[in-house]
Amino acid sequence: MAEHILRFHASRPTSDHTQSADHIDHGRPPGRLASIGLFLRQHRKLIISVQWLVVVLYAAMVIIPAFLPLPADDAHIWDNLRLFAQFCFWGLWWPGVMIATVTMGRVWCGLFCPEGSLSEWVSQYGRGKALPRWLKWSGWPFVAFVCTTVYGQLVSVYEYPQAALLVLGGSTLAALSIGLLYGREKRIWCRYLCPASGVFAVLAKIAPLHYKVDRAAWDRHEGDFAPVNCAPLLDVRRMSSASECHSCGRCAGQRDAVTYAARSPFSEILDFTNPAKTPDALTLVYGVLGVATAAFQWTLSPWLLAIKLAAADWLVEHNHFALLDNDVPWWLLTHYPEASDLFTWLDGALVLGYLLGGGFLLGSLLLIGPALAARLLKTEQLSWQRFTLALTPLAAASVILGLSMLTVTHLKAEHFWLGWLPYFRITLLSAGCLGSLWLALSLVRKATAGFLKSALALIAMLLPAGLMASVWTLVFFVW
Repeated sequence: MAEHILRFHASRPTSDHTQSADHIDHGRPPGRLASIGLFLRQHRKLIISVQWLVVVLYAAMVIIPAFLPLPADDAHIWDNLRLFAQFCFWGLWWPGVMIATVTMGRVWCGLFCPEGSLSEWVSQYGRGKALPRWLKWSGWPFVAFVCTTVYGQLVSVYEYPQAALLVLGGSTLAALSIGLLYGREKRIWCRYLCPASGVFAVLAKIAPLHYKVDRAAWDRHEGDFAPVNCAPLLDVRRMSSASECHSCGRCAGQRDAVTYAARSPFSEILDFTNPAKTPDALTLVYGVLGVATAAFQWTLSPWLLAIKLAAADWLVEHNHFALLDNDVPWWLLTHYPEASDLFTWLDGALVLGYLLGGGFLLGSLLLIGPALAARLLKTEQLSWQRFTLALTPLAAASVILGLSMLTVTHLKAEHFWLGWLPYFRITLLSAGCLGSLWLALSLVRKATAGFLKSALALIAMLLPAGLMASVWTLVFFVW
């Protein structure tokens, strides 16, 4: 724990726009990680400047390409802004954000996210209303993630900047609206409604870097400290999980009790004092591993193509042509005649069914293993939610593999050498499977059941790992 701390007079303003150290204890210097947290707290003005720079770049990259023509056949990502923006957003940004979340926690949320920054900033001038009960429903991030993922696929958000402006711009406007209505200098949107919040909350559970709170040190500390303006409304004193912490550093050194530190990536899931919440488990299995996986692979699926051809033949034979009409608004289904990319109503219905039906079917199959393991062991702490969270390393590998497919698409178009790609994919998928199985084994070992039931529980946890390995093997090496 760092003894190099920030001390504040009680008369100091509590807003973190003005919060800074007016005294630092020059005792034993903190470790390197603890110093990073203290640096972030001491340099809020620098962080806010970086956030505004990200906002400007984000706006430019989202808005400008939407008004540019289709790139020429010989265009490249380095000489065409439209292609460059697509590569930055979907080839670098999203995979990078997920990797950062898995390794460092929700640093994107706390230090860079333009929606969070804008929502917090605008809330200074908003109505500051109290939060209604409906807004606090824990299921909103999951619902928002599924809706955004499905809608993005229907309008081809990865391929066309107009669709990206619609989806990302709409999300930003919603964040601003929530900021204007609720809270004061807080990130209500990020805490309760952001479509990516549920995914970040799950992946951050295995981040080896986090803000550690020493409750005993907090309680015994004497002295005056300005309250921390925690933007996502966390009770810092009782914070034991990295799921909702935005890793912004504002609380670093608070009451000599908060330290940026390293930990085992398995420690949070294996710690029974951290509750295994149902929303997190459902987001992981139905969102990250279910619907998201279906979204990554539907364009390659021969099953979907076979269903489409059979359905189209049936419609033609029975003189039902309405579903084969492609005169659909671009903001509802993909409709870009200049690119010869036109979705019919049938396409839209099949993609919608594949993502929702296939995603929820896959999620339900994945739940069989954790449910069986929990039922076999019959230990209060070893619930199906806890065993489901053991799949977090596999979920992290899966979402990074899926998002990197967009990166690979751009690199292939630029004729980059990708001979290393199969080995990278096999290694990442294997690491995810082994990490989840190690977590499952560690949980099983905590049970008081006999050897046979423990062995069967571990075998049950092989089912979801094997299923996801099979799905990605089909995507990368069969289809």
